[in-house]
Amino acid sequence: MAGSAHGHTPAAWTGVIISFIGFCIAGVFMVAANVPGFWAGIAVVLLGGVVGGAMKVAGLGMPKESADVAAAREAASTTARAHS
Repeated sequence: MAGSAHGHTPAAWTGVIISFIGFCIAGVFMVAANVPGFWAGIAVVLLGGVVGGAMKVAGLGMPKESADVAAAREAASTTARAHS
């Protein structure tokens, strides 16, 4: 995964940070036995997914690779396995 830079984009970071904050909010209100606060935290978690998705659509996510790039990656992978 690390070789593909999976998730290292502004869209991914923003979505995860917002979702983490929502998770913390929900956790605090769950311990405090406050049902509306818990569901507000869950709403923030879902908001993180929506914001991350919207940012990806706006061009701040990983760009889709072209067929040429995919073919070059496969050729390099095959060559590397052949030399191992």
